[in-house]
Amino acid sequence: MKHTSLDEIRDEVNVVAFKLETQKSPWAIRRERLERFAAVLESYEGPIRLLARVEFVPHGERMRMRTDDSPLTVAYADPDLRRRGLAGDRFGDAITFFMLNPGEAHHLLCDCHYFGSVTSQMIAARARSLAHRTSVGELWAKARTLLGFR
Repeated sequence: MKHTSLDEIRDEVNVVAFKLETQKSPWAIRRERLERFAAVLESYEGPIRLLARVEFVPHGERMRMRTDDSPLTVAYADPDLRRRGLAGDRFGDAITFFMLNPGEAHHLLCDCHYFGSVTSQMIAARARSLAHRTSVGELWAKARTLLGFR
C-alpha cells in the first residue's frame, strides 16, 4: 500500500472539487458562491463597513477599492471562498468571483443603498436575493432546451 501524505490527499480533493465545479453551469456556480457569501456574512458578528460612494470613483480606481471590515474582507477571511478562487477583498475581485455586473456589485456593496445602520445580515439577505435571481441568459438557455435546441 502506498503511503500518501495528508497534503497530497488535500491537493487531490481540491482538484476533484475544482473539476466538479467547472462541470456546473455558470449560473449554478454563481448561486453557490453567493449563497456561501451570505452564509459567511450571517455568521459574522463584528462591525461591518460598506464601500463609500462607489459611483463617484473612476472605473480603474473603483476596481481596486477596498475597506477594512467590509463584506469582502469577511468573505476573503473564509478559507472555502479563497479555495474556490476569491483573489482578494477588492471591489473588482467581487465582480469577477461572484460573477456580478457592476450594478449588482454597487447595489450590494456601496453605502448609498443602505439607510441607517448596516448589519452583515442585511447584506447577506441581498446576496441571497442576487443568488436566486434568474438571469436573461439562464432564461434563454431554458427556452432553448424546451424548444429542443441544445
